[in-house]
Amino acid sequence: MDTQETLKQLLTAVKDGSLDVEQGMEQLRDFPCLDLGHSRIDLHRSLRNGFPEVIYGEGKTPQQVGEIFLRMREHANVLATRVSPEMAEHVQSVCPQADYDPLARTLTLVQGEITFREGEIAIVTAGTSDLPVAEEARVTCRMLGSRAFVISDVGVAGIHRLLDRLDTIRQARVIIVVAGMEGALASVVGGLVSQPIVAVPTSVGYGASLSGLSALLGMLTSCASGVTVVNIDNGFGAACAACKINNLFPA
Repeated sequence: MDTQETLKQLLTAVKDGSLDVEQGMEQLRDFPCLDLGHSRIDLHRSLRNGFPEVIYGEGKTPQQVGEIFLRMREHANVLATRVSPEMAEHVQSVCPQADYDPLARTLTLVQGEITFREGEIAIVTAGTSDLPVAEEARVTCRMLGSRAFVISDVGVAGIHRLLDRLDTIRQARVIIVVAGMEGALASVVGGLVSQPIVAVPTSVGYGASLSGLSALLGMLTSCASGVTVVNIDNGFGAACAACKINNLFPA
């Protein structure tokens, strides 16, 4: 159950008298923010932004991630990104229902049914090495209520591979393009489709790729009109943008 539904039930209970005002106030005490000392969980984010807060694991201890995960599961489905195997092992020791995806580096807990939008999001990668970022995007899309599929290893070095899958890609409402090296795939796809494109530069590549900077600059200077670019390796951010676009379509 998400925060919005919980709040509706609480207000309904106060309205029909099954809960008095003082009891309602007590339950609302932690609604805006849950203070754990090391972290402050934003419980109103889904009301403001449409999506609940997501745990960013990198830089946190396994114990911190575990405590945040346990408290967030009291309010909604839970998604954590950039989760190391050590973090996952600790969280699963206290929450065995949590599902770890080692490729995407995500931890998820689905407690209530996910309501999916009708449209799909295509996630297209230049190479197999880009799959960790693509999988982070795919898992995020699922948790945010959009179906997504991955088409991998269709980079410009063998453009016939992309053309072979173009009809499938064009069936999506939104397209996420994930590419390292020089990042040219985003421009090529952008010139072939009419859908919104969210491009993700990755840190895949040799020396002068500068850990993704070359791909980032290449995507930002794309000749294809309307390509939106997120930060290097940010599959999560690309998925959030794509889901917000998908949510603009009628249900």
